[in-house]
Amino acid sequence: MGNLAAQIQERLKGILPELLGIQLVEVTPEKVIATLRVRADLCTTGKILHGGSIMAFADTLGAIGTVVNMPQGHGTATIESKTNFVGGAAEGSVITGECTPVHKGRTTQVWQTRITNADGKLVALVTQTQIVLPPRG
Repeated sequence: MGNLAAQIQERLKGILPELLGIQLVEVTPEKVIATLRVRADLCTTGKILHGGSIMAFADTLGAIGTVVNMPQGHGTATIESKTNFVGGAAEGSVITGECTPVHKGRTTQVWQTRITNADGKLVALVTQTQIVLPPRG
């Protein structure tokens, strides 16, 4: 894990990304990569990763991408997210999310996350818009 990824992983302690088990692999201004082990408590009754778990995973990656691209002191929030569910991820497997920017503007950023299973097959494609908020004063 790179230095930036390790710093951000530390900031995620005690909040939802840690609860989900998100493990950052790489964080740069152009890409965020992370993994998630599909645990039983993140699944549906069919032992398949719950859609809400997938969306929270992707949302976290897009937010991280925005944070590393916005001015110091600014904040961010998701203002729109669209998920295409393409395939399943079985309990016990590991998924990988790769998040890349579509648009990095001054007031909004758009990020797309491809989530794949261990075989490289697409599980979901998520596109989200983040607002960049000025510092609170």
